[in-house]
Amino acid sequence: MEQKKIIEDADRYLMHTYSRFPLVLRKGRGMKVWGADGKEYLDFVGGIAVNVLGHCHPKVVVAVQKQAQRLLHVSNLFHIEPQIKLAKLLVTHSFADKVFFCNSGAEANEGAIKLARKYAKEYHGQNRYEIITALNSFHGRTLATVTATGQEKFQKGFEPLMPGFRYVPFNDIHALEAAITRETCAVMLEPIQGEGGVKIPSDDYLRRVRELCDKHELLLILDEVQTGMGRTGKLFAYEHYGITPDIVTLAKGLGGGVPIGAVLATEKVASVFQPGSHASTFGGNPLACSAALATLETILEDGFILDHCNRMGIHFVEKLNQLKEYYQQIVEVRGKGLLVGMELTRDGMPIVKACLHKGILINCTGGNILRFLPPLIVEERDIDHLVEILDDLLGRAL
Repeated sequence: MEQKKIIEDADRYLMHTYSRFPLVLRKGRGMKVWGADGKEYLDFVGGIAVNVLGHCHPKVVVAVQKQAQRLLHVSNLFHIEPQIKLAKLLVTHSFADKVFFCNSGAEANEGAIKLARKYAKEYHGQNRYEIITALNSFHGRTLATVTATGQEKFQKGFEPLMPGFRYVPFNDIHALEAAITRETCAVMLEPIQGEGGVKIPSDDYLRRVRELCDKHELLLILDEVQTGMGRTGKLFAYEHYGITPDIVTLAKGLGGGVPIGAVLATEKVASVFQPGSHASTFGGNPLACSAALATLETILEDGFILDHCNRMGIHFVEKLNQLKEYYQQIVEVRGKGLLVGMELTRDGMPIVKACLHKGILINCTGGNILRFLPPLIVEERDIDHLVEILDDLLGRAL
C-alpha cells in the first residue's frame, strides 16, 4: 500500500515527462537495488550508464560523507580544492589540457557547442558557426542540444529550433565530407551511438573524421557522456580508435551517481573561454567533485575495473550471440565493453516489463533494441542469470 500511495503522489505532483515503471526504488548495493515493497532486483540499467561502480560504492559514499561534513558548496569565484584535483586527474589521463565543470551531459554538450563557436569566431571569422552532427544521435534536452540531436521525435513541439546544425548518417564518411561548407566550424559525434541503439562505427571511421577535420580546420567534438568513464573498456571510447579529439564531453558515470558534467579541451581551444564567457553556479562544486574524484581514482586503480569491463563485455556479447543462434527475432548483437545492445524484429518493451517482473532491470531504446548498461563490476553469474531469463522470455509469445 505504501508503494501504491507514493506512485499516486508522483502522478499527482510530478510533471509527466517520464513513462515510469510501477516501482519505487529505495536502496542499492553493488549490482542490486530494492523496491519499497522489499523485492530485490538485478540492475542492468545502472542509472543509464551512471552507476559505473555499482550502487553506493564504499569509496564514493565515504568521499561524499566526508565532504558533506566539511563543505557542501562555495562559488566558483573561489578556488575549490576537489575540483582542481579532479581536473588534474582528468587531464593526466586524457588528451586534454583544461577542464570546465557543469552538472549534466546536456550542459557539457551546450558548453562544447559554445566553445566551438567562440573558437571559430576568433580563429576563422564571424561566418563559421555550423556544427555537423549525426542522424540518430542524442546530445541532450536543452534547446541547443536537442537541435544537435539528430532525431525528430525529440525536437517535435519545440520549433523553431536553433539554427546552425546539419545532420549526416552516422558512419558515412562520404556524407560527412559532402556536408562541409564554408560555415562549418565543428563535427560533433558520439563515438558509439548509445540512445540511438548501440551503433558502433567501422574501425577507421573516426580516424577518417579526424583527417577531414584537420583538412578543413574543423574542431572534432566527441560526446562521451555515455561512452566515457570506462564504459567501453577504456577510460574514453576515443582511445579504441587511435585519435585525438579537440573537445570531449563527460557526465553520467563521472560522479558515480552524483550529478556532474565536464568539458575537456586542448589548451588552444580552451583559451577562447575567458572570465564571463561561460559559467555554472553549481558546476564543479565540492560535493560532486569529491564523488567524481573517488569514482575516477577507483576506475584507474591498478586497471582492474577496465580489464574486468572488457572481459565481462566479451562474455556478455558471446552469451547473447548464443541466443541469436536460436531466435530469429534477434537481428544483431552489438557491444563494446559493457555498452551492449540486442536488436530485435519486434517491440522490446514487453520483454523489459517481463524482466522487471522477474527481478531484473533492463532498458529498451528505439522501440526494438534492448540496451544493457550494467555497473562495470557486473559478474559472469549476473550476466548468465539475465541471459537465462531472456532465453525463457524470447521463447514465449509475449
